[in-house]
Amino acid sequence: MTAVGPAMAEPCIIAGCCEAIPPLLRSSSFPVFSSFLVFSLGMRTLMLTSTQKLLLLFSLAVLLLLVYLLQPILTPFLVGLALAYLGDPVVDRLQTWRLGRTGAVALVFTGFFVLLGGSILILVPMLTKEVGRLIVAIPNFLALLQQHVSPLLLEYFGVDPFDIKLAEFKTRLAQHWQQAGGMAGRLLTEVTSSGFAMLGWLMNIALIPVVAFYLLRDWDLLVERIHNMIPRQFVTTTVNLTKECDEVLSAFLRGQLLIMLLLGCIYALGLALIGLDLALIIGLLAGLASLVPYLGFIVGILAASIAAILQFQEFMPLVYVALVFGVGQLLEGSLLTPLLVGDRIGLHPVAVIFAVLAGGQLFGFVGVLLALPIAAVVMVFVRHLYGQYRTSQYYESRDEA
Repeated sequence: MTAVGPAMAEPCIIAGCCEAIPPLLRSSSFPVFSSFLVFSLGMRTLMLTSTQKLLLLFSLAVLLLLVYLLQPILTPFLVGLALAYLGDPVVDRLQTWRLGRTGAVALVFTGFFVLLGGSILILVPMLTKEVGRLIVAIPNFLALLQQHVSPLLLEYFGVDPFDIKLAEFKTRLAQHWQQAGGMAGRLLTEVTSSGFAMLGWLMNIALIPVVAFYLLRDWDLLVERIHNMIPRQFVTTTVNLTKECDEVLSAFLRGQLLIMLLLGCIYALGLALIGLDLALIIGLLAGLASLVPYLGFIVGILAASIAAILQFQEFMPLVYVALVFGVGQLLEGSLLTPLLVGDRIGLHPVAVIFAVLAGGQLFGFVGVLLALPIAAVVMVFVRHLYGQYRTSQYYESRDEA
């Protein structure tokens, strides 16, 4: 593959060509962070001095410390950054239709808020209705367990974890459900009475579209300036690596999240067609769990099977449930994943679970937001360093003894 030199890469960057824009810079709101990542990748090749390596490690440590200290205020900036990254290809496409950058951004934001508002108006009443059905179904589920499972547990183990007075349980559950609106009102009153908490909450919500708008409007300019900060001798390596990082991040942020949405819709629609009362809740749950391969299928089919047993108490609805999730898995494996993601992410399911849990443990909600994108980019670094290792003299050397 012919290397692309700085002179070839620079005009494309300035012209806003998507293929030459350093995409790794899109994965972070801090330009210095992007430079640190690029430099750390090339430490072995670039032969950094000991002082430079120490300075690099110290800078990374300071960056992690800042993320930890600033995590209470980082959420709106990270969400805005993600929205800008997702919207940039759409804005670029609109610009090819003779629209200005600001006008294209405004059009994308208008469409986004119309879609979001419509989804809320449609989904919230449906979810509220299904939650009410779920509250009613819980006592019936316990009664079914007491009737069929409790005798077996008593016979073989001498215990009955479902020994609950159903009449009293139903009464208390109904009371709590009726008081839910009042509880929400009291909670809102308490939050409102705390001026600083309410102000901070509102500012975080309001900052998201503001940050996303300005980042999206100035995206190409920011990328160009960051590109010009990279030392010229590192441009070729940087452009090649950041292209690969952009493919990985695009596969995750645009591909995997779209797959989760489509699977949730497929599961919810299929379960609704067979008449399941909790179709929307179970479909959304299965779609969200599809972030981890096969987890959405397992969680969804178990929850749907239990709901079908409670509602129909027949065998055939279980066959229909299995058919719905089988079709969903078939579409995901044969169409959605190859078309939208492919094999570009390269994260093992265990690595996905570990990344989410580790990010949440270290940095809270901010860590959860950053976990998988960072893990996906780290995999690019690991593959690059592994390729260097396989071509190194250390790997090729043989024991002459």
